[in-house]
Amino acid sequence: MRQPGYPRRVTPIEELRAELPAGRVLTDADVVEAYRRDEARFVEPGRPLGVVVAADVTDVQATMRWATRHRVPVVARGAGTGLSGGSAAIEGGVVLSLIKMNAIVELNVDDQLAVVEPGVINADLQNAAAEHGLMYAPDPASFEISTIGGNIATNAGGLRCVKYGVTREAVLALEVVLADGRVMRTGHRTVKGVAGYDLTALFVGSEGTLGIVTEATVKLRPRPTTDPVTIVGIFATLPAAGDAVNDVMRAGLQPSLLELLDNATIRAVDDWKHIGLDRSAAAMLIAQVDVEQPGETALAIEKAFAAAGATYTAVSTDAIESAELIGVRRMTHWALERLGMILTEDVAVPRSQLAQMLARIEEIGREFDVVIATVGHAGDGNLHPSIVVDSDRAQPAAEAVYKAALALGGTITGEHGVGSLKRDWLPAEIGEVGMHVQRALKATFDPLAILNPGKAL
Repeated sequence: MRQPGYPRRVTPIEELRAELPAGRVLTDADVVEAYRRDEARFVEPGRPLGVVVAADVTDVQATMRWATRHRVPVVARGAGTGLSGGSAAIEGGVVLSLIKMNAIVELNVDDQLAVVEPGVINADLQNAAAEHGLMYAPDPASFEISTIGGNIATNAGGLRCVKYGVTREAVLALEVVLADGRVMRTGHRTVKGVAGYDLTALFVGSEGTLGIVTEATVKLRPRPTTDPVTIVGIFATLPAAGDAVNDVMRAGLQPSLLELLDNATIRAVDDWKHIGLDRSAAAMLIAQVDVEQPGETALAIEKAFAAAGATYTAVSTDAIESAELIGVRRMTHWALERLGMILTEDVAVPRSQLAQMLARIEEIGREFDVVIATVGHAGDGNLHPSIVVDSDRAQPAAEAVYKAALALGGTITGEHGVGSLKRDWLPAEIGEVGMHVQRALKATFDPLAILNPGKAL
């Protein structure tokens, strides 16, 4: 019971509310619930003290200064589309939402770059660039709802990365709020720039564990002036599809995307949309060409598919048909979610090992008696096996997938990030010395370990 004459002690979250403009701090339990988890439903989030909805960089600075004083963990969050638990809330921490920081600050046609806040939706930037004959190349499957800040946090890839690279290749400079609230700028607006260590690249893919990105300068590219052409190949075996991928890339045909769907995925899409896909096919490859004169290259890819054993091939005849074929690939995640709760994995192997990895995934499904549906950016060797979580065998099956990828010279994550799902497997990939260096970097930028603790490392 409070003694007469003594004021009630202000709690840390009340102190934060007093330091920020009205409405920035949310503590209502029902409202906070919407910010607790990302799309990695397999990860159980903690219960935060509240949510800060930042409107500008000063809100982020104030939040980090407060967090440093009270040693409160902070989890930065965009749209919550992550698949590794990277933005799952931490017990007793604060979720820092950047979704309202969504301004395209500058779009510079001459220098082919844009300056954006982290809450800008990927598709909105693409549309804005398109008005000037430009494009922002990275396009994760969630591009219509995911934010640039989240894409930067995980070094997202997407369908076009086989030709244009992942997010890291598109980021020129960053504004970052450090753990103690200081603001640091990294990188440059110039085509070249090698002054100092490449801190920009370090922050891309750091999953909010080193600092909070509050502004990004990103590279734009000239948009193709002709409609892309899409090529489809149907295969009776997964090794044949893997051989086709290798043949296309070895021939230097440079598709702008080269995607794979396995039989389980084909069936899931067709069960949902009833579009007449070949339900007996072991695999479907979807390639696209976006060069100025795409016809010749598209036909060469079709021939490569046929030579590798495709039982059926087709080339789009117009822009509408091309978009419809790509739409089949983009709807796979939601089609698979209809099968039940899924654990979406994100391994990558050298392209030469793609067929072996696909075969191993099939074996793992049989070994653990789980349903595994695989899609992937085949041109990069990046596969997304989605395991239907209907038993306690799902997690051991996922770990078997990690182990198989590493054995083939691959990685446990190509673009989704380590998050909390794969943290225990990171040492197996980077080794003891690598872990020591990673922890040293973390301690340099975040000595109190308040930035997304328990994630990535």
